[in-house]
Amino acid sequence: MSPAPAAPSVHELVRIRAEHPEAVAEAAARRQRRPLLRTADSSAPDLNPATGTGADAGTGTGTGSSTSPGPGADTGTATAIGTGTGSATCHPGQLMIIAADHPARGALAVGDRALAMANRFELLQRLCLALSRPGVDGVLASADVLEDLLLLGALEDKVVMGSMNRGGLAGAAFELDDRFTGHRPEDLVRHGFDAGKLLLRIDHEDPGSLDTLHAAARTIDAMAALRLPVFVEPFLCRRVDGRLRNDLGAAAVATSIAIASGLGGTSAYTWLKVPVTEEPEDMARVMETSTLPAVLLGGEVGDDLDGAYAKWREALRLPTVRGLVVGRSLLYPVDGDVAGAVDTAVSLLRPGRDG
Repeated sequence: MSPAPAAPSVHELVRIRAEHPEAVAEAAARRQRRPLLRTADSSAPDLNPATGTGADAGTGTGTGSSTSPGPGADTGTATAIGTGTGSATCHPGQLMIIAADHPARGALAVGDRALAMANRFELLQRLCLALSRPGVDGVLASADVLEDLLLLGALEDKVVMGSMNRGGLAGAAFELDDRFTGHRPEDLVRHGFDAGKLLLRIDHEDPGSLDTLHAAARTIDAMAALRLPVFVEPFLCRRVDGRLRNDLGAAAVATSIAIASGLGGTSAYTWLKVPVTEEPEDMARVMETSTLPAVLLGGEVGDDLDGAYAKWREALRLPTVRGLVVGRSLLYPVDGDVAGAVDTAVSLLRPGRDG
């Protein structure tokens, strides 16, 4: 039985944040945890280091509504707050993670809606709905979003990944000076979260990229010392007419993977978060660059979500690819059907692979 949420609605959430800030730590301490990967034989309870208590990793059964919130939806209550997904039977050994760390970097646009992600109440509704769908394993977000979800009770029996470097604000002159302004490794431990994620963008023309590389390496070391997985999202990039562009060519993606894999004093706890290459048929060769486990990042796919599904489906067949981390494309689909978009993404994960 999952604990009752501290905040039954987003409006109650605001009151609790103002009057009882300690509620965040209390909710984190009692959160029901699970292993990062569920495999066919993962039936042992996980221990929450914050409480020393066992969490039954296989009891969640929440499903949620199939109706997605639109821009004009009532935001008075959090929609479909689920506590479990049945992930163990959907895709053992693989991950389906919903990403929502964009706002902390000032990236609020979705398609032609410049401030789509600026409405926090609507974003939380969409996240709660996505997290309630069967087969969704967890969420990647900044501290403020994760703490909102904690208080709403939406993180029970979920993988919780903290976003670590959000200093490279979208469109800023210092965008590549991507400092670690989010979660620190010790913050993840204190809240009993399950992993961290860092963005690693490298521009060969920008000497500041060396600072980012150094900071990323030391963070990987710190996470490994705590035995916490860290998901590294590497890109080679360059400025075009003053705007930063990621190079998704096969050579660039392979090179970024090679660089990311070699960072730190150990790669034992390093995962990769990689894009699908410009030419999807190049992915098999590109993913041979490293033996580290990887997840595919969704990115913004525009109106062609079906095309994105096709690319993800093929890449998910590769040996080192262990899941998907997708945000705006699923939370703000063109047709408005969040549940449908999430369910289709979950269906791409192949069942039956060992962890």
